[in-house]
Amino acid sequence: MSRAGRPILVLVGTQDIVNIAGAVRLARNFGLESMRLVSPRIFDPWRIEGIAHNTADFVSRITVHDTLEEAVADCVFLAGLTARERTAKRRTLRPRAAAAELEDRAADGPVAIVAGREDSGLTNEELDRCHALVTIPTAPDHRSLNLAQAVGIMAYETWLARGGEAGGLKPPRRVAPRAPAAKLELLFRDWERTLWAIEFFKTRQPGIVMRSVREAFFRTDLDWREASLLRAMALETVRYLERTQTPFAVPEHLRDVGRE
Repeated sequence: MSRAGRPILVLVGTQDIVNIAGAVRLARNFGLESMRLVSPRIFDPWRIEGIAHNTADFVSRITVHDTLEEAVADCVFLAGLTARERTAKRRTLRPRAAAAELEDRAADGPVAIVAGREDSGLTNEELDRCHALVTIPTAPDHRSLNLAQAVGIMAYETWLARGGEAGGLKPPRRVAPRAPAAKLELLFRDWERTLWAIEFFKTRQPGIVMRSVREAFFRTDLDWREASLLRAMALETVRYLERTQTPFAVPEHLRDVGRE
């Protein structure tokens, strides 16, 4: 989607500049490009940039309006955030469905997410201007969300609707192959030797313990580097005991383990 097709974030009657800055940061996180403020109690671009670092380009594009009517005059679809249930029958959507509709309607012109005051949200008259209402499901006994939090949830959903996950997760810098069976067997032998050396089996049955160790390592699906690291830990434990001349005893079949 082009920048012009991304939802506009409209905040009405904001009272705390920290919430404006939080919304700015979230807008940048999730690819929104413009914000319009309606009668904010305070608007100080310098302070906003100080709170939401590296957002000067975004803040420079913020416009301030006297009324919601003026702020959204060019918009073809408005999604109004609200936590209040209304007696009048209104079309109400969850954030994901609202994000999908914002994406669809953007083909026809500017679309906007509208959020209201920190203490009371949008008025009934302001909600009447919205084509659909958006409610974020929360615990019934504590419905209200912080303004920036609500904006963040909605901005994230619009990001997903625009294919924000398409890039996928960054792969590791170096890909290690899976640890082969032979390497894992060396790992298990080294750990068994180490557990004997620290007298871990004094009150435990070695066979049962080592079976659990095997199962735990198998579940982690170790790669080559991870198996090597864990084996090195076991070997170094015994070498430390040897360097410090700490007496220890291991069964005959494990005395030369790790020395190949």
